[in-house]
Amino acid sequence: MNKRAHSFHIPVMGIGFTIDSPLKVAQYGIDSVISLVDDILIEKLRKMYSEKFEIPYQEITNKVDDFRAKRITSYLNLISDVVDKKFEAMKKSALEMSHDFKTYLDLLPGNSHLKAEFQNLLEKGVSKSDIKSWLDQRLVKGSIDVNIMTKVDKDNYDKDEKLPVEYNDAHAAFRGFANSKLNSSVVLSAGMNPRLYAYMSSFNDFFPNQHGEFKKKIILKVSDYRSALIQGKFLAKKGLWVSEYRIESGLNCGGHAFATDGYLLGPVLAEFKANREALRSSIESVLIKELENQNKVIPNEPLSIKISAQGGVGTHEEHEFLIEEYQLDAVGWGTPFLLVPEATTVDEQTLDKLLLAKEDDLYLSDISPLGIPFNNLKNNTKDLEKETLINKGRPGSACPKKFVALNKEFKDNGICTASREYQYLKIKALDDLSLSESDYNKEYNKIIEKSCTCVGLGTSALLKYNLDTKTEGAGVSICPGPNMAYYSKVMSLNNMTDHIYGRANMISRKDRPHMFVKELFIYIDYLKKKFEATKTEMTKKEEKYLLTFLENMKSGVAYYKSLFLNLQDKFQDVKNDVLNQLESGDFVLRIIELEIEDEVFVS
Repeated sequence: MNKRAHSFHIPVMGIGFTIDSPLKVAQYGIDSVISLVDDILIEKLRKMYSEKFEIPYQEITNKVDDFRAKRITSYLNLISDVVDKKFEAMKKSALEMSHDFKTYLDLLPGNSHLKAEFQNLLEKGVSKSDIKSWLDQRLVKGSIDVNIMTKVDKDNYDKDEKLPVEYNDAHAAFRGFANSKLNSSVVLSAGMNPRLYAYMSSFNDFFPNQHGEFKKKIILKVSDYRSALIQGKFLAKKGLWVSEYRIESGLNCGGHAFATDGYLLGPVLAEFKANREALRSSIESVLIKELENQNKVIPNEPLSIKISAQGGVGTHEEHEFLIEEYQLDAVGWGTPFLLVPEATTVDEQTLDKLLLAKEDDLYLSDISPLGIPFNNLKNNTKDLEKETLINKGRPGSACPKKFVALNKEFKDNGICTASREYQYLKIKALDDLSLSESDYNKEYNKIIEKSCTCVGLGTSALLKYNLDTKTEGAGVSICPGPNMAYYSKVMSLNNMTDHIYGRANMISRKDRPHMFVKELFIYIDYLKKKFEATKTEMTKKEEKYLLTFLENMKSGVAYYKSLFLNLQDKFQDVKNDVLNQLESGDFVLRIIELEIEDEVFVS
């Protein structure tokens, strides 16, 4: 787990788009992340893959005690076994230069020494046993990591009786991973869940041995340094160590977007770089104290942390710059991999829509039932399905899976805000408020905008593999980042890795902005919308939020200006354009600042 063959990883995408990515890429040393939201989908895929690989299968129905955790454990064990089998077979076929082994070598980054080392062994004529020993020591498979959205932790019931907290969705998903045979990491996203974090310390695999090694590791997805420090220390007080901080752009990413208070990615990465050892040592001191309290093993050497980043990266030059400038251990490439069928799982109709998507087709929406901004593709089939129901006078989803039935406004056991039941009750309550027509329409549209994403984000896998969608329906939600606009062809895994490592160019257009510039203007648009929403009756709290957001953005732009002015060997062909765009962004921010000040003065 301490070695990586590649300097990139494939982050979790949606619920189903990377659900089986390790089966496709792990044998080639590429790390990828499986979502653990949908145990129903997971069980369907376990059945399919059991048949494909002739593995005995016994269905885990919802009548089995702890079925959610057991489904997840069984699926992850299957993935682990199949990947191991593929990886070992590839190593055995190395001397014959099999297709898989040649692919493994071809995909490696240009600065990898493995190719040269292997060729050197062959030229020296060393024994087969020596080559086998070298392969065992030097070749590494990709990590089969999992993702848990910590806040998607619905209470569960047996009939009308509320089950103990460990049966909550996120708790059960974590237990499913903890009980699996995987030697990999859980990626925690969507913020802090104190109950879940406390529960995690029940599993010994997450504690270090005397050498500071872990059977299972924790990766924390964050958008800023403060969040990393707070959550890292909170987990350390439970005896848990965060082995990697995965920094994601607040808005220039796919899926749910967790906007920072105007902190742009570059300055955030610079803060992590400057404080990396302080972050590590301050959290380690808290951890060691807690391990002593729990009479656990105390590592006899310092614990290590990795820092990675993701969100909006799109060129080899950006990839290399992030690693070199901010001393990152890896960079996440998400959205472009949706166009790589050898790595992700996207049905043909949705793939065709992605290929045609331009900037205006990719937008930050309010469709998520979680109430978090969500990157969306216009006219995806799930949203079209939603519009059909609205036009029939029956807004809302049947809510067959209930994974985000978290709203307790009308029922103690929770309803999803995208469900037909919730929207009916909410509209009924709205009818009693005697609002003006414009105010009524505004509130009505907020209600019906929510879409059944917990189903839609998994359906693509069912369609791709011709599995039954009777329960789910055929509508697909998909959540690419803005980067999708600049790719317009289906790519092979070889194409994509060649693009990442600078051996080819897969971007179809010449006008793609630098990732830092793209994020800046997404944040500017976000700030404008926030300002417009508070214009008429701005509170002191809203005023403080907007001004803080603005100051952080202005500080970020100043950082970028200094950064690009002093660059000597990177981005020379776009440097002037970037500096001009930063000036433009700075000008827009000054106008917004004046408008906010005017609004405050008037009110």
